[in-house]
Amino acid sequence: MLKGRDKQQQFPLGELSPEQFLAEYWQKQPCLIRQAIPGYHCPVSPEELAGLACEDTVSSRLVIEKGGSSPWQVKHGPLQEQDFQQLPETHWTLLVQNVDQIHPEVHRLLDYFCFIPNWRIDDVMISYAPESGSVGPHLDSYDVFLLQGMGRREWHINRLDYSTTDFIEGLDLRIIENFQAEETWELVPGDILYLPPGVAHYGIAKEPCLTLSVGFLAPSETELLGSFADDQIIGRGEGRRYMDADLPLQSHCGEITPESLERIRTMMRAQLSDDRQLDHWFGRYISRRQGEEGHLSEDANIDSAVFARHFAESSYLNRSGGIRLAYIIEDDDVFLFIDGEEFRFKRRSLPAIQLLTGNRRLEYNTLQAAGCDQPFMQFLARLYHYGILYTED
Repeated sequence: MLKGRDKQQQFPLGELSPEQFLAEYWQKQPCLIRQAIPGYHCPVSPEELAGLACEDTVSSRLVIEKGGSSPWQVKHGPLQEQDFQQLPETHWTLLVQNVDQIHPEVHRLLDYFCFIPNWRIDDVMISYAPESGSVGPHLDSYDVFLLQGMGRREWHINRLDYSTTDFIEGLDLRIIENFQAEETWELVPGDILYLPPGVAHYGIAKEPCLTLSVGFLAPSETELLGSFADDQIIGRGEGRRYMDADLPLQSHCGEITPESLERIRTMMRAQLSDDRQLDHWFGRYISRRQGEEGHLSEDANIDSAVFARHFAESSYLNRSGGIRLAYIIEDDDVFLFIDGEEFRFKRRSLPAIQLLTGNRRLEYNTLQAAGCDQPFMQFLARLYHYGILYTED
């Protein structure tokens, strides 16, 4: 069991242990878990989901397979009320991203998945579809747990390797042409289907239904290199320039000589050979929320004693949805990363940091038993000040 977790924490894996699931299924093969969360009912209604899709700050899509202006029409939010009034009775799907950042009960759903490192979790997307609604047979480049929250949905699976030539041309979606199912499962509320990256799947609503998709981050090499390069440019300015004081006379001025290439390779490798620099950049990178600018380092007039009393009286604090936290242990220090910012603590704060990063509800008594000191309580007061931690009132 992970540190900082409730020992009674249940995992949505049926008879599988987390160790078995990770060894046999994670990024290897699909896994159907009947009644993974028995009696589960999606806390967001179809009407509420439609309301979220109309908000400017919410990412949403409306996919109309039949009855739109073109086959598999995609309309991106924010949507309007008239968009829903003009929909056909069947063959469409509404998808809303990052619902865990908006709805506390959806955010708490992530507690079921604490057997996967927090930094790997991306978001919870919720989709609604009437009968026959679908987004077509497709591939995802990330792991996903598909939790049925209302109604019945039929999933068709195919493990073939598909290339770009297998997709229908001229569509807004990457839909597989001539898809043939190898396996078919019907999910009811509480069932979960896990799919690793690259497994083709085709979900079709058998009746009006809601499906919650717990997706996981899978940054590409290009994304990582681009972010690291940007970080270096911002943090280091120009850096060292190319030098060749021992430049010999070349036989032809158009050649880039092996010696010149080796100097360039050496310069570039030097930027990637500093493990500590890479580690700290990755902590900042993976904890950063899209479109969010760091502000926790800014000075704030916070009375930590008043906060501590309020925390004690409330007995617990909740963590806001969408907040990314992770830490790195380095010798006698622990580096905590929140929303792309980095904070350094002594190793004695590790138990408190594990509680903060490992729980979406932080209990005051548990934190005190872990040896929370005054500097860390001051830090928690800052998180409370900026709304990262909050009480129900």
